[in-house]
Amino acid sequence: MSIEFRHPTLEDRGWITELYHKSGCRGSECSFVNLYLWGRGYGQIAKVGDYMVQFIKYNDTKYYAYPAGSGDLRYVIDQLIDDAKAYGHPMRLLGVTCNRKEELDALYPGRFRFTENRASFDYLYDVNRLADLGGKKLQAKRNHCNKFQQLYPDWSVEPLTAENLRLARDMADAWFEQYDGETSEEHDFRIEKIALQRAFDDYEALGLEGLLLRAEDRIVAFTMGNRIQADTFDVNFEKAFASVQGAYPTINREFARYIRQKYPEVVYLNREDDMGLPGLRKAKESYHPDILLCKATAELEESL
Repeated sequence: MSIEFRHPTLEDRGWITELYHKSGCRGSECSFVNLYLWGRGYGQIAKVGDYMVQFIKYNDTKYYAYPAGSGDLRYVIDQLIDDAKAYGHPMRLLGVTCNRKEELDALYPGRFRFTENRASFDYLYDVNRLADLGGKKLQAKRNHCNKFQQLYPDWSVEPLTAENLRLARDMADAWFEQYDGETSEEHDFRIEKIALQRAFDDYEALGLEGLLLRAEDRIVAFTMGNRIQADTFDVNFEKAFASVQGAYPTINREFARYIRQKYPEVVYLNREDDMGLPGLRKAKESYHPDILLCKATAELEESL
């Protein structure tokens, strides 16, 4: 019998978040916020045993996300294998990190073929390094922040709340206007805009937190994210006007300081993947990640 998948709703946040926490996963895919906001890419969900499973269709290719939870993993994956057979498509698992690869290979020795996807690797940074920007490697980032402070001596930051959310919405509208809602060869800004608008609409219900950056009495940057593990905070969105020198590194630094003060137990900021975009990869590598969280696709070898 096939698994009955359905689209997630806000009411699913509690039990799904609990299972993500039990999984111990620091990846950005292990976040109800991303599951909810990027629904087209993350597909449908179901509960099998003590796990949450997902069915994903992307570019006409069908996948399952690596199950989230704890307990009898073999039983759950067997159910996914049967579901794939019922619909006549290959059994493929997304989000297979290095430790999950070892786990899967131990359960099904030699039966899965693994293919790394560099574009989906998450960049995790020590929150103290991003907050302090110490050392020679981050000298350029400190210089950009100092330049911003020199150019805009009246700069300030404030928490993003329901009361000032409209300011971030307005800035986002202006930011996306630069691209006229078009799809470039590298990035579909329309999909990102839809996800961000959904984040604004359900900001409090999703448990999001963020900051606004002001300069010359206008909003020049904002950021928002959510906590995905006791030691890991995920940065879901970060926008700044490129014309405002130093705005991006400043909002990055200030959010790290905000998280460090509010959640002293958080060790890492997950700034998610680079989607294979050269410019974004260069920017994320320039901060020298402490962990580059590898991810692979696992496909069941039917002949074995």
